[in-house]
Amino acid sequence: MGPSLASVGWPVVDRVFGFSPHGVFIAIGFAIGAWLFGRLAPRRGISLDAVNSIVFWSLIGAIVGARVAYVIAHASDFASPLEWLYVWKGGISLLGGIAGATIANAVNIRRFGLRFFQVADALTAPLALGIAIGRIGDLIIGDHLGKPTSWILAWTYHGGRLAPPFICKTSCQAQLQGNQIEIIKRGSAELHSGLETIATGVGVHQTAMYDMLIAWALFGFLWWFIREPRREGTATLAFAIWYGCARLLEDFLRIDKRFGPLTGSQWTALTVVVVSVALLTLRAMTKSPGPTTPGRGQGGEALEEAAQPAPTEAA
Repeated sequence: MGPSLASVGWPVVDRVFGFSPHGVFIAIGFAIGAWLFGRLAPRRGISLDAVNSIVFWSLIGAIVGARVAYVIAHASDFASPLEWLYVWKGGISLLGGIAGATIANAVNIRRFGLRFFQVADALTAPLALGIAIGRIGDLIIGDHLGKPTSWILAWTYHGGRLAPPFICKTSCQAQLQGNQIEIIKRGSAELHSGLETIATGVGVHQTAMYDMLIAWALFGFLWWFIREPRREGTATLAFAIWYGCARLLEDFLRIDKRFGPLTGSQWTALTVVVVSVALLTLRAMTKSPGPTTPGRGQGGEALEEAAQPAPTEAA
């Protein structure tokens, strides 16, 4: 085990008054994100009826998409198709939830005469904020733990029952992909492959913590970025590239099922990043005019004011 200058850690809590902090903070994050979307949407010419419909179908799409994406990536882990429906046992994908919400609204927004990027630009900052808040629940229950490490942000175990697949008694142990076994104790962590110890540390990478910090930084950037008018779609593509790159890198610190060199989430993130970079590059090369998304505080007017007609020149 290597030396560590510092570490972070806390006792995990899997239930509070019978509720999982994981689900509670996802709900809080979604609710606050929906509220902020409702505040930003009128400036983009999105009516209250459209906001309510988008939030509703986002909720349905996110729930279905998050589970479907997880099942597809971990189909071999289920004993029967019936277990695909056992959502209460855990197993959801954040990227799948975002994809599900997007698909659910692809047709829905057409009913209100809205453009995809018109809506998506208003959702980027609220989505980043919702992710940041939702990740708090992951930290409380000790979810998304990665490989052993001794770096300054190594997460150390301080007691409590970790989220599955860990089973905790005097120590916590999990059977992971590739027949690897990770053992987490107070002050140490080990990763074994057969009889060989392949990694040790004072703790493990807490990838949910990294994701939370990245999401807060992304929210701060987007909140600054959308203060001024921008060409429609730029904020959405910026979100996709930032968060896609983050998820691509984070998963290298986890032990998860892989399809070739990457996890399912990494393949999804890589695809989103490549497409987003290509679209930004194409737009920069062609310099074709398009609608502009108004700034969130343009002219110092209230956010609830109905949006003015979008100019045709790119900002």
